[in-house]
Amino acid sequence: MSNKFFISLLISSMLYAQSASEFKNAQMQSFEDANNAFGDYKQSVEEEFESYQTNLQKAYDDYKKEIAIYWEEPLMSTQKRWVAYTKDKKTRTNVDFEEEKIVLQTIASSKEEAKKKLQDALLHAITADTKKAHESDPLEQKLSEVKKPSGVVESEIKSEPILSSVIFEKEPTKEKLITYIDKNTQDKNIQTTDSSKLKNTKIYTLNISLPSDTMIKRSKIYYEEVKTQSQKQNIPLSLVFAIMHSESSFNPRARSHVPAYGLMQIVPKTAGIDTYHFLYKEKKLVSGSYLYDSKNNITMGSAYLHILYYRYLNQIEDPLSRLYCTIAAYNTGAGNVAWAFVRTNNTKNAALVINNLTPEQVYNKLLKDLKYDEPKTYLKKVTQRVNSYRKVYGLL
Repeated sequence: MSNKFFISLLISSMLYAQSASEFKNAQMQSFEDANNAFGDYKQSVEEEFESYQTNLQKAYDDYKKEIAIYWEEPLMSTQKRWVAYTKDKKTRTNVDFEEEKIVLQTIASSKEEAKKKLQDALLHAITADTKKAHESDPLEQKLSEVKKPSGVVESEIKSEPILSSVIFEKEPTKEKLITYIDKNTQDKNIQTTDSSKLKNTKIYTLNISLPSDTMIKRSKIYYEEVKTQSQKQNIPLSLVFAIMHSESSFNPRARSHVPAYGLMQIVPKTAGIDTYHFLYKEKKLVSGSYLYDSKNNITMGSAYLHILYYRYLNQIEDPLSRLYCTIAAYNTGAGNVAWAFVRTNNTKNAALVINNLTPEQVYNKLLKDLKYDEPKTYLKKVTQRVNSYRKVYGLL
């Protein structure tokens, strides 16, 4: 009886082991299939997005050519500059968030006409919120006509102040607005140059300095959302602010040539896809309008920092060394960070080298051996600003 029992138990164990092994193999295969499916989806989406992006770029270039009819230098919005034109393209507002100034320009046939147009432009600049700025932008209207790929996630842009909370301590009255505009559009402040594009006209320019604490005031608009997302993703609040400052100078209309969008400069077809999948377990591409919404942008930017720190670079043992690498990777990618240490994009091999260095040595190695100058400068700026925002928000 005992032999039969033992044989029966052995067979059962073998069957169980085979079943467990098959189950594990099935799980691994399922995992691999899911990864492959995501990779295939990502490639498909990227190809579709490339076509969409080509059409967007054409619309963007066409609009720029229209601007060039009137302006010798057809300025467009960048990461740290919000440029808005009137419908007739003869008046433009250039808010430079990095330099903390507003430059208003108009093409007119007389100073009286110019002054009225500059006053109207200044009123719009200091009262526009993010939603109004998006909806009234002729370029955005043109871009919205381009057919989007299927399944792209869009979003309504919520209304948030751009300059009003920087210039005024509280919601300005009509009288306050008139006083501010009259003070800043005096004749003595208006500069005049000849127009090389339109006959019998001149270009009238007005330069206005923003308050010296503009950057801090702009950051405070986003404090609650940054606090929420930094806690959720277990990353320092000061890091999110430092990244945002370095990426866009808190320009809510930030757009780079890549293109990357919004406060934390998310690229839809790369970090955008990966991060949306991490957050919502769906394979989706997000639109520019989705990323112009500050909550969406901060959510995705903070999550991407989490992915870099806790996934791509998780084998770096020292927290400060990993932080330095995460900052650099946000700008140039984890593979390029690895290259600075092992001359390949293998982050695991790079971690083996990094773990034998002090944080100071890691920092200096990145400054010396990163492939490009931009991430070197970026690492310096963000590191300094992390300390600054720790002081601003009492985190020391």
